[in-house]
This record gives sequence, C-alpha cells and structure tokens, in this order.
Amino acid sequence: MVKETGYYDMLGVKPNASAEELKKAYRKLALKFHPDKNPTEGEKFKQISQAYEVLSDAKKREVYDRGGEKAIKEGGTGGGGGFGSPMDIFDMFFGGGGRMHRERRGKNVVHQLTVSLEDLYNGATRKLAVQKNVICDRCEGRGGRKGAVEPCLSCRGSGVQVRLQQLGPGLVQQVSSVCSGCHGQGQRISQRDRCKTCAGRKITRQKNILEVHIDKGMRDGQKIVFNGEGDQEPGLEPGDIVIVLDQKAHPVYTREGESLIMNMELQLVEALCGFQKPVQTLDNRTLLITSHPGELIRPGDRKCVMNEGMPMHRRPFEKGRLIILFSVVFPRENFLPATRLKELESFLPRMEASDDSDSMEDDLYIYADLEDYDPARDRRRFHAMEDEDYHAGGGVQCHTS
Repeated sequence: MVKETGYYDMLGVKPNASAEELKKAYRKLALKFHPDKNPTEGEKFKQISQAYEVLSDAKKREVYDRGGEKAIKEGGTGGGGGFGSPMDIFDMFFGGGGRMHRERRGKNVVHQLTVSLEDLYNGATRKLAVQKNVICDRCEGRGGRKGAVEPCLSCRGSGVQVRLQQLGPGLVQQVSSVCSGCHGQGQRISQRDRCKTCAGRKITRQKNILEVHIDKGMRDGQKIVFNGEGDQEPGLEPGDIVIVLDQKAHPVYTREGESLIMNMELQLVEALCGFQKPVQTLDNRTLLITSHPGELIRPGDRKCVMNEGMPMHRRPFEKGRLIILFSVVFPRENFLPATRLKELESFLPRMEASDDSDSMEDDLYIYADLEDYDPARDRRRFHAMEDEDYHAGGGVQCHTS
C-alpha cells in the first residue's frame, strides 16, 4: 500500500507505473523544465529530479511507498537521506558526462520567411510548414523491441574504431574512424528486432505547422525563436527552430530604422505655388500632403511628416517619421511663346545685373551658346582622335643611309 503519492504526482504517473513509464515521464519533464530552457523553473527541475532519483531506484521506491518522503529524508535506505545533484541525474539519464549538460543539445534549424513591408507595419500571422525529426513513439527511441539493443562488437560500444597504421620502419600511427558496423552509435539491433516504424533509426520524420506571429515594427533580418521545436534525437535536448524575416522591396517606401522614405515628383508650378497630393499609407489610410502657396520646394528638398513612419517594436502606438524626397520637373523647351515669357519674367524676381557688364565694350564679349552635355559623345571623340594620331604617325620606321 502506497502511503503518499507526491513523487508520482510530480512525474505525472500512477503509483504502479513501470520503470519504462517513469523514464518516459522524466524525459519529457526534464527537457521541458531544464534551466537552459526555462531559467525561472530551477526549483521545479530539482523536484522532478529528486522524484525520479527515488522512484527509479527499487530500494528507495520501496522505502518511499512504505513511509513517504519523510522516510527517504531520514535515511531509510541505509545510505543517508541526501539527494544527488539534479544536473548529474539529468546527465546520467541522457548519457552525459559530469557538467557537460549544456553541450548535449541538438542543432538549431533555421528557416527564412519572406514578408512585406506591410506585414512589418501592421503585424501579421503566418503559418509555416516545417519537417523535423521526432523520437519514434512506437519504440520510444530505442530503435527496436525492449532488450534488443546490444553493444556493437566491432567497437565495443564506443562508436569508434582504432587501428594502427605503419608509416615506416619502427614508426606507427594510431588512426581513429567512425565504426562502420554501428555508424558511430555504439549499439546494434538485429534486423528482425528493429522497429517497423522507424526501421531502427530511433527517429521518424514529421510535418509540423508553426504559427509565426510578426509583431508591428519588426525589422528585416530579425529572428523569431521557437524554443525546443528543432530536431529530436535520443539523449539530446531538442534545438530551436529559428525564423529569420526577409523583407521584400516595396514599390513606394524604403525603411531606415523607424523612418519611412518616399520620393515625390512635383511640377514647377507646384513647387512654386503650392500643392496637395494624396499618399496611400501602409495601413490603407490616405494622407493629403500639403504645401501652401508661397512655401517653395526646391529640387532635393527633404520634408517630413511626424508620427507617420514605422511603428516602434513593442511600442506600436509610437511611430517614426515619414520623410519625403522632392524632385522638381521643369517644363519642356519653348513651352511659352517669347511674348508670354516676358510676361512671366515680370512676375519673377528681377535678375541682378553684373557689375562688369557696364565697364566692358560690346565688341569684347564672346557669345557662347549652351548645348546639351553628353559624356558619351566626348568619349567617342577622344577615341577617334587617338585612332587618328596612331594612323597618321605610321608606327616606327627604320632609318636607312
């Protein structure tokens, strides 16, 4: 008759649980509450380890069933009432050595997720299908039936074969290689005893759907981590699945930190006399960008609208700036007859007369007309002159007497 069930409850098993059921329960809980994964659950991890330490030992379990936790602490097993280190119990269970528990962890799996600038502005939820290795449920990661696993005879369970290689007279080198018989596992299972589900590999391939929550204000290249969702392997804590955001280019906006940048093209009359232009935001609002008459916009000017940039990560109600880069389109040539140009000139600021123009006589001026500048034409002309000089010289000639 079991006096108390606290340790069984801690592991989530019944008082008549078998040794295999205890192992399975401890494996699941130890990986879940390990301090590397849950730093705030150290006490919970300690309690789980103590419960397993007692119940996995036949003598201690018998004492606990008769007298409960009090009997264990009073040393009813004959070996004192102390408990072992939770980390050492974890390492021994998973085949570790001493304090190497931090290294016994599977590799992380990295996936890239393409997102739009709208996703980063508004937030979004994406479903991502991933394939990963999971411990076989049928054989519980043994690879075969109970008791069928035996040490590899070729490497004596080490997973490594060592051979001596003769380099020369009296010179021998020791060479280590992965055991070909067990492929480095140190164990072998006969063909007839192998698990039919995983074919002795101890793991199976499984498709999982992850819900990736993209918060407002996240950045290109930012990582979203799913702890413990990576590939599983017997004796190892699963690694993480790491999602890396990859932002697509946007046709209107570019992002710099918390600022959004866009280009706006104005006609000359708009730059001089004011304008109103609608701009569609990333959350489908319409901003009416306004420049009042008399506010000149010059080519290359930068103006900004406060609080219309990107939301700040974890502070979505605060936003950066919308920065607008202006370019001004001038009218085509001869857009007005000469008579109307004089009229236009009367409305524009007067040109300042040159101080030197009054002191110089008219016949001393050299009038120079403007032409369009074409760098390609200059290069063609330069190469033509080079070819002309080469052919005119005729190369090197020998002098004869």
